[in-house]
Amino acid sequence: MKARLQEMEDEANKLRDMQAKVEEEMNTIPGGAEANANREEADSRSIHVGGVDYACTPEELQMHFQSCGTVNRVTILTDKYENPKGFAYVEFLEADAVANALLLNDTEVHGRKIKVSAKRTNVPGMKAGRGGRGGRGGRGWNPYGMMMPMMMPMPYMGRGRGRGRGRGGRGGGRGGGGRGG
Repeated sequence: MKARLQEMEDEANKLRDMQAKVEEEMNTIPGGAEANANREEADSRSIHVGGVDYACTPEELQMHFQSCGTVNRVTILTDKYENPKGFAYVEFLEADAVANALLLNDTEVHGRKIKVSAKRTNVPGMKAGRGGRGGRGGRGWNPYGMMMPMMMPMPYMGRGRGRGRGRGGRGGGRGGGGRGG
């Protein structure tokens, strides 16, 4: 019994050593923390532009924001079919150009008012304000905590137990007593 216990402890120590080695390698990935710092620094020099016309080109946005400072890069985001999503990011060479660019909020490009805001740095794993189901748009309260097929009987849907399906209690509908005639 003692030999088995010692064997298990040795195996646990080996696993701890292997885990520590892997964590050490993960922390010393070349450019890992440095790339994060560069991204945050670039984001501090960048703005988000919303309401961009689909026909607008990066060159036109660059011309619009040229008065704020030297434009380093303009990125108009597109979907998987290469269609513009209607917003863009503009990166400047100097950080103080962001304050000047914010003054261009509600100006017009291609006949559309644009919304200008400072770009925020994306934090992996954080989806702000996005819960699962619930709020508006859910299918009602489900006492069983699982997805329900569309053909599930009504008493299990979102209206509680109530009186069941139609109106009233017993009876065959439309006036009569429900028996015979």
